[in-house]
Amino acid sequence: MDVCWLGEVAYTDGLALQQDLHERRASGAVGDTLLQLTHPHVYTVGRRGSRGDVLWDDATLRERGVAVVEADRGGQVTYHGPGQLVGYPIVDIGPQGDLVRYVRDLEEVLIRALRRYGIEGSRVPGASGVWVGLSKIGAIGVKVSRGITKHGYALNVSPDLGYFRGIVPCGIVDRGVTSVAELNGDAPGVEVFAQDVASEFGGVFGCEIRAAEFLARLKQNLETWDFTNEVAPF
Repeated sequence: MDVCWLGEVAYTDGLALQQDLHERRASGAVGDTLLQLTHPHVYTVGRRGSRGDVLWDDATLRERGVAVVEADRGGQVTYHGPGQLVGYPIVDIGPQGDLVRYVRDLEEVLIRALRRYGIEGSRVPGASGVWVGLSKIGAIGVKVSRGITKHGYALNVSPDLGYFRGIVPCGIVDRGVTSVAELNGDAPGVEVFAQDVASEFGGVFGCEIRAAEFLARLKQNLETWDFTNEVAPF
């Protein structure tokens, strides 16, 4: 598994990057890849979501600096922002791949990473993601096309949880959200947490974790890459 930490990336640029890598994975040009990053403030509307689940009006969204973007992932409306670890695994699970198993494995990765910090995450029947009590700490939303995954997970390390008040998160009205910082009174940097998650990813998925040369070049070129191009200049 080739892994790269990209820092902060605009959400629409992240979508373009995933699509590019998805095409490369489908053609065999690259292997399984895990991108980890953060996004500026954004509400994303999944395939089962509705703009009506965004509660703030346009003026408030502008004031708070929040974009609203439609995404082709599963799920409803969620929030991404600084202090939240976002992971995009571009993985070949095969044309007959077990999507439910894949989602459960992503949850297991987050559960094991949280355990390193004394937080016992759990699953809730009928709902994806990772929970601590009645509060969600990790969201999962994926899409599989041609047997290859896109999108992935978002783990609340130390985001401003007030931004979740602007949406009905994942369509859930009777539960809350939490973060590592809220539970522990402090949290490591998101990049540090990304390293823990990558390590657990290797254990759960039974793969070697490595930083590939092409991803190092990608990180260097990210700020100058014209995302309107069909192919990134690796």
